[in-house]
Amino acid sequence: MLMREQMHSYQNYCVKFIEEHPEALLILEMGLGKTIISLTAIKDLMYDEFAVQKTLVIAPLRVARDVWPQEKDLWNHTKDLRMSVLIGSVKERVIALKAEADIYVINRENVKWLVDFFEQHHTSWPFDCVVVDELSSFKNYKSQRYKALRKARPYIKRIWGLTGTPASNGLLDLWGEVAIIDQGKRLGRFIGRYREAYFRPGGMNPYTGVVYNYVPLPGAEEAIYKKIGDISVSMKAKDFLPDLPKCVTVNHMVEMSPAEKKLYESLRKDLVLTVDGDEIDAANAAVLSGRLLEMANGAVYNENHEMIRIHDRKLEMLSDLIEEAVGQNVLIAYWYQHDRSRIIEYLKEQGITVRDLKSSEDVADWNAGKIPVALISPASAGHGLNLQHGGHILIWVSLCWSLEMRLQMDCRLNRQGQTEPVTIHNIVTKDTIDEDVLKALDGKNTTQENLIRAVRARLS
Repeated sequence: MLMREQMHSYQNYCVKFIEEHPEALLILEMGLGKTIISLTAIKDLMYDEFAVQKTLVIAPLRVARDVWPQEKDLWNHTKDLRMSVLIGSVKERVIALKAEADIYVINRENVKWLVDFFEQHHTSWPFDCVVVDELSSFKNYKSQRYKALRKARPYIKRIWGLTGTPASNGLLDLWGEVAIIDQGKRLGRFIGRYREAYFRPGGMNPYTGVVYNYVPLPGAEEAIYKKIGDISVSMKAKDFLPDLPKCVTVNHMVEMSPAEKKLYESLRKDLVLTVDGDEIDAANAAVLSGRLLEMANGAVYNENHEMIRIHDRKLEMLSDLIEEAVGQNVLIAYWYQHDRSRIIEYLKEQGITVRDLKSSEDVADWNAGKIPVALISPASAGHGLNLQHGGHILIWVSLCWSLEMRLQMDCRLNRQGQTEPVTIHNIVTKDTIDEDVLKALDGKNTTQENLIRAVRARLS
């Protein structure tokens, strides 16, 4: 259980900023604690200042389902906040909506349903505070979710948006995101006026006169940022937060469904049978731990080298983290070959192209910023490989016992020449050997005895 006193000074600064600004943009890099900052502000506003009655959090599905409840329970000063998660079937959402709670968390796809629900039941909008997690998903002012939230906006007294990069696809995105927060006070109420003020046509169909591309006017970026500066914590965190950590490690817990857990347990019991009562020594402990780690990642090979898929929970979290990066380059560390193939396949379905870092050309393209999402194996990364110029976000999908390999991989980004704070993300499957590995790495205790002890515990 973490204590409020353990929060960084920059996090306390952000909490105070939110509390003092009814409309706010919290723009921080991944892993710097936007969720606990928001939970702390909600707690203060509700129970210290009595300025908020009910809060609605809008987030991506898995973030709504997993991250917000987990983060609330992780901290001593927020664990008593009552939270209701509005996901699932319509019946389940209605039950969750009627529950007595301080914070109601809903996935962004159901915002329209929520607004329509209150209208159809002739019920007043009950949330005087709204938090939009991943504000960039509200950049499209023509989307249904945007129009629905815009309809409820006049009844919201406090609102803040959380994002890492608000304009990853260009400054035009900012209009919709800012307008949902301040109702058009700073960048104008209409997108047309915004374009006229800060952009010029960059491409036009000569026959129809339709403009298909806009480019910012000279000085537009500075002018836009100045306009929204009073409600923004910062546009670049490192410029405004002098005590920003140089390297932050964040753990993301994922949990199997009951059916997935049942399959995992069945395969785990098969491993117990292979041991057949023999004493577990260092050699077979390494083999068995490898099998357990494979299963924690979501798949395992059978004796015919056929892959048995158990779950996609880590891949779902990986997709969320890439989205949260909002256009910033991401390096993914994997251990098993089936992890690599499943990552590529899953992300391809999400419209995300992944490239292996194998050749010197791959490394050069990564450092030139040409590879948004890269894959690398710690076993092949080696010593002295310089990757710090291509990005500052590393995601461990597969954990491994080797402390040396772990440190060497982390140092590919966290090394001299890195200009951004490095964020290292561990995706950890709950109630598996992943937790033992993480504990051992944190305590720098990856000895054979610890490995054997962990395997015995997980097989028993």
